[in-house]
Amino acid sequence: MRIARFSIDGNVAFGAVEGDRPDELVLDIIKGIPFTDFELSGTKVPLSKVRLLPPVLPNKVVAFGRNYAEHARELGHAVPDAPFAFFKPSTAVIGPGDEIQYPSFTEDLHHEAELAVVIGRLCREVPRERVKDVVFGFTCANDITARDVQKREKQWARAKGFDTSCPLGPWVETGLDLGTASDLTIQLTVNGEQRQLGRTSEMIHSIEDLIVNISEAMTLLPGDVVLTGTPAGVGPLHVGDEVAVTIEGIGTLTNKVVKRG
Repeated sequence: MRIARFSIDGNVAFGAVEGDRPDELVLDIIKGIPFTDFELSGTKVPLSKVRLLPPVLPNKVVAFGRNYAEHARELGHAVPDAPFAFFKPSTAVIGPGDEIQYPSFTEDLHHEAELAVVIGRLCREVPRERVKDVVFGFTCANDITARDVQKREKQWARAKGFDTSCPLGPWVETGLDLGTASDLTIQLTVNGEQRQLGRTSEMIHSIEDLIVNISEAMTLLPGDVVLTGTPAGVGPLHVGDEVAVTIEGIGTLTNKVVKRG
């Protein structure tokens, strides 16, 4: 099931996305929130009539760096022996169609296409065999990075945590199991030109590895997001660019870069 979060007539709701053709998609409005048992209301609205929002509002976004060997090498980094985590604040999150604001403190803004894992239940110290039970679904992410700031500053808080640096969407796909999600095509285009192309099977540390690793240290809450790393091909973005992340079996997340006002 594809579950979207949207606004219509000033109201915010979740809905199940139905249909195959982009021009025929509709939302069946969900009663309540999707992290517990829920029912579909039967009230349907065309996707074209709503504004899609970030599919979740995470308490925290946990991201893992250098989780694809070729990406680590393209930036001149060693491949890490253990998962390498950092954080993006909730204020970094934007949804499909929202604008990525080019910060004034960088001159080298980069895209990074990523598979995002959405947590579905409160959990801590998750054993590997239980990871499947705490995953709600998967969505597309773009780990927007101020590359020059990342190189200059030892902490990545400003380089990767600034406002609008974490586009998510267009919805959460709940119908993928961990095995399927671990071998999906992931690609990114800028103004229609392909920049990144890889498969999630190229991850150094698996989805299970990442969830086990971070849940050893902290409690994960429903709606929290785990970013799993980016394949090779990262590169610069400029004001006016349209950047799109497409992940097999999930969908396409598209955003435009604008000058921060």
